[in-house]
Amino acid sequence: MHLRPYHPSDRDAVYDICVRTGASGQDARGHYRSDELLPDVYAGPYLELEPHLAFVLDEGGRAVGYVLGTADTPSFVKAWRTRWLPRVAGRHPPPAEPPLTADDRLISTLHHPERMLLPELAPHPAHLHVDLLPQAQGAGYGRRLVETFLAAAAAAGAPSLHLGTGSDNTRAVRFYERLGFQRLTVAGAEGTTFFCRPTR
Repeated sequence: MHLRPYHPSDRDAVYDICVRTGASGQDARGHYRSDELLPDVYAGPYLELEPHLAFVLDEGGRAVGYVLGTADTPSFVKAWRTRWLPRVAGRHPPPAEPPLTADDRLISTLHHPERMLLPELAPHPAHLHVDLLPQAQGAGYGRRLVETFLAAAAAAGAPSLHLGTGSDNTRAVRFYERLGFQRLTVAGAEGTTFFCRPTR
């Protein structure tokens, strides 16, 4: 396995990884009415808007892991609303508010990218998502993906980075703690554990 920059031909593999790790690290296929929904929120906008900050773990020519994100969350949120949302809103129309079902809650997240603009996160403008299929876990590749992204975000001018993971995903929580991330208190973030760390 080796790390390399993302290529548009990796898109389907990245979407597949996102779904197969999307239930607190477990397989989320069939959890929503479309398996495109989860990656349309957590992978697609990054691949479309910030492809230069996406990297994959390649096994035999196919991605089995990835890291993606942005160096500037406020600018990314604006681009999400003006460039990404119009591309996907047709297949994921806005739900009634307040959203009641799991599908509607995730679609509401898609339609409200401003949810990422929390005051506690402002000093840490970059953020990332990293996911690996089971066969790629436990061998240090997750650390290498995160370190690759940190270097790219630093080169793009981001002094610090944040991320959030489900508090019930204890494996991910331990992973970020081992990488030197510090817990970050965010008001109202029930069910999510936030972390931050400098990019250098």
